Amino acid sequence: MFGLEALDLARMQFAFTISFHILFPAITIGLASYLAVLEGLWLKTHNDTYRDLYHFWSKIFAVNFGMGVVSGLVMAYQFGTNWSRFSDFAGSVTGPLLTYEVLTAFFLEAGFLGVMLFGWNKVGRNLHFFATVMVAIGTLISTFWILASNSWMQTPQGYEIVNGQVIPVDWLAVIFNPSFPYRLLHMSTAAFVATAFFVGSSAAWHLLRGKDNPAIRTMLSMAMWMALIVAPIQAVIGDFHGLNTLEHQPAKIAAIEGHWENVGDEPTPLILFGWPDMKAEKTKFAVEIPYLGSLILTHSLDKQVPALKEFPPEDRPNSTIVFWSFRIMVGLGFLMIFTGLWSLWLRKRDKLYTSRPFLYLALWMGPSGLIAILAGWFTTEIGRQPWVVYGLMRTADASSNHSFMQMSITLILFVVVYFALFGAGLGYMMRLVRKGPKIDEGKETPEGGPGKKRTPARPLSAADDNGDGDHSPSLTKEI
Repeated sequence: MFGLEALDLARMQFAFTISFHILFPAITIGLASYLAVLEGLWLKTHNDTYRDLYHFWSKIFAVNFGMGVVSGLVMAYQFGTNWSRFSDFAGSVTGPLLTYEVLTAFFLEAGFLGVMLFGWNKVGRNLHFFATVMVAIGTLISTFWILASNSWMQTPQGYEIVNGQVIPVDWLAVIFNPSFPYRLLHMSTAAFVATAFFVGSSAAWHLLRGKDNPAIRTMLSMAMWMALIVAPIQAVIGDFHGLNTLEHQPAKIAAIEGHWENVGDEPTPLILFGWPDMKAEKTKFAVEIPYLGSLILTHSLDKQVPALKEFPPEDRPNSTIVFWSFRIMVGLGFLMIFTGLWSLWLRKRDKLYTSRPFLYLALWMGPSGLIAILAGWFTTEIGRQPWVVYGLMRTADASSNHSFMQMSITLILFVVVYFALFGAGLGYMMRLVRKGPKIDEGKETPEGGPGKKRTPARPLSAADDNGDGDHSPSLTKEI
């Protein structure tokens, strides 16, 4: 059907589920740190605006966290159901790394999440802030282990192959493999940027509808400061990541650039736009800038970039896809930098909260960080093909022995269930965003009891305990 095989459906199923899943951890990572900053600022300044924002975003964080946990469980099960031969081959590496993520990160998050969400009036302020910080640290530790596992699949190190199975011999080399530091920084920073534009977009939506208060302005201000500072840093990290990829996965870089062959000793041009044709082995309608490919990818004007024709056809990634997914990611990155710079210009002129063209841009940039993350992951994972563990195991050799019909049914079920379940969750989360923060939303409840400001809902507990046994006036009043 459509020229697809069971392997193609297994890849589509994994791509579909990870595309849903990755959105939730990205927002979880960013919001957890954002909440820690908000609570810290409230404790330091006693400005109730930060407290109100904390309570508003903590509700959204809770919904997002729950959907991330559920979708993440599905990802783990697929390694055993659809990719059993990969698990048999590399499970001694990936299994422990994912276990470490559960033991260190998930337990840390789960242990303090209840205090963070429900302990505002039940524990001391410093303890509650500590719980929020622990949850934020837990999300980053989770990122550490997940990226360690994925990076090892991209640039495997510290192993031996014994009887057709990978055996780890140096765990430090396994974890801190050549691409790991760049991927960890790139993904973590992407989560912060994506969250900043999510927060900024919600603030812009309320301002455009006439809801203007200190909490909304603070949301937009903090989001734009983050965009201004972190988006350019992300571009620098991406450059270093690209140099690392050129060294360890040159075929991926050639596919990203749509670069098929070098001409003599000429420097490599940068193809801005075009349509890589895998069958014709050329990029059609190419718009090129001479020398720029060499300058960006090798930081020189005379070195050449490896070309796709230097690799056997069976070892080439699908350039048609990664060529455009990479450009979507980079294009959105430039838009983010532009948005941050524009916000600074408006801030200096005291028009940040009133410029409707800018607010519309901020509104539409809301999903840009998440779209860029998806595009980046497509580039990373499809660019690794045809390898599931780069240079060691091909994707075709990693899948379970399922039939086309079995994979078709499960893929359809996944699509239906995911859109129904997570669609409802996302819809509820967006309803919370549309409500916006309420002033004094997190106001501490006055202490109840005899002589206190708050009268409990249970009438007898409000009776005046004066020791004389005469409680009738209080009871009569309550009744």
